[in-house]
Amino acid sequence: MKTVFFSYSHKDEALRDELEIRFTMLKREGLIEAWHDRRIAVGKDFDDEISRKLEEADVILLLASPDFLASDYCWGKEVKRAMERHAARDALVIPIVLRPCEWTRAPFGKLLAAPSDGKAVTGWSDRDAAFLDVARKIRAALNERPERAGAASSPPPAAAASAAAPRVAQARSSNLAINKRFTQADEDAFVLSAFEFMAEFFEGSLDALRERNADIAVRFRRIDANRFTAAAYRDSRKEAACTIWIGGDVMTSGVKYVGSDSGATNVMNETLTVERTDHGLFFNALMGGMHRSGGASRRLSSEQAAEWLWAMFLEPMQRR
Repeated sequence: MKTVFFSYSHKDEALRDELEIRFTMLKREGLIEAWHDRRIAVGKDFDDEISRKLEEADVILLLASPDFLASDYCWGKEVKRAMERHAARDALVIPIVLRPCEWTRAPFGKLLAAPSDGKAVTGWSDRDAAFLDVARKIRAALNERPERAGAASSPPPAAAASAAAPRVAQARSSNLAINKRFTQADEDAFVLSAFEFMAEFFEGSLDALRERNADIAVRFRRIDANRFTAAAYRDSRKEAACTIWIGGDVMTSGVKYVGSDSGATNVMNETLTVERTDHGLFFNALMGGMHRSGGASRRLSSEQAAEWLWAMFLEPMQRR
């Protein structure tokens, strides 16, 4: 059995939990034992426990996100030591890209990451498929990695018999959700992360639209850190355009949209504001939301919000 160490930002705890659920079969088969800092018992020294488990780990997962890269603790303590052990071939380091970020500029940027092509988990239209892709890559990596020197090549008879027996999960309740408190910093980080995803989403969708339709030309332009434009042309005539931004001249928080690629931010056709709930952060469409969802307000994830704005962008071309 190999020990898997999760190095992550606490702001990504919900995504880490989802990832660990996908390791259930690896655990049941006795292939891995997962560890992260939430396993530390009360009264234990936090730093000492992390250092000890980091040294014992066979596989170290670096859960990359903007918050992970911004964490001095993750960067200075866990990433540094993980890469040292990886270089010495004492442990295998695998980057897992949770949210869009500049992970390729990090010390682990040259390592093959999961999911496929290093595409962030939150960038997949089907998040279950993204996590399954990660789990399969972890399984393949485990199969290729030999046991560390000093490990027993075969278990004693009693242990072998025990390993052959079905592993019974410890009884526990499935009702584990508790209310979470979100700060203004959490809300700002949510908006920034969603905006970066939307920029990547629009650029990729425009490319796919052009590849699928021979008579379509597209243009994506990143104006600055807070604003991008998109345009689509049919037979050289512009039929769809938009500017999407955060901040700007209109004093409303969230993500704004206007059906023009002029880059102007003093008018808008849609605003996605952030709603805090007991269990997460979501977007609400202020202007078109009630009409498009049949009169009922609708909470949107970052991915759903991107699809929402893409539908607004593409609507002029689809109704012609």
